[in-house]
Amino acid sequence: MLHGWFLWFILFWIFFLIFSFGIGGYFMFRKFLKKMPKEDGKSVMDWEEHYVNESLYLWTDETKALLNDLVSPVPELFRDVAKHKIAGKIGELALKENAQEISEGLVIRGYIQATPKRDHKFLRKKLFDNKIDVAPYEHLF
Repeated sequence: MLHGWFLWFILFWIFFLIFSFGIGGYFMFRKFLKKMPKEDGKSVMDWEEHYVNESLYLWTDETKALLNDLVSPVPELFRDVAKHKIAGKIGELALKENAQEISEGLVIRGYIQATPKRDHKFLRKKLFDNKIDVAPYEHLF
């Protein structure tokens, strides 16, 4: 039978592992749902990849630099995933509008649409820091 501090250590460790597995399982399940095919046979992540690949030639150095600057507040661990999701949305907009190249306006519109509503406050702050007028994009918020 366990007694004293060792019992409390084991109990703490059990709850810590259950909590950690729960968090990991939640994020794994979210990723799993994004990989599930929809009615058209492609998943959300497949469409993201498609739009990024189809619009690669439309990107200029300036728009790539703008996207990198806009995603800079995202923690580094998640930055690549966020950048890919946003680039997919920008590519989708560019292809639907038959754009000749990706402009600053397309980057900002795609960035707003790909960003979750809970992060719009930080998004507005970043756009304000970059001296970008958000008035033309107010309907997207």
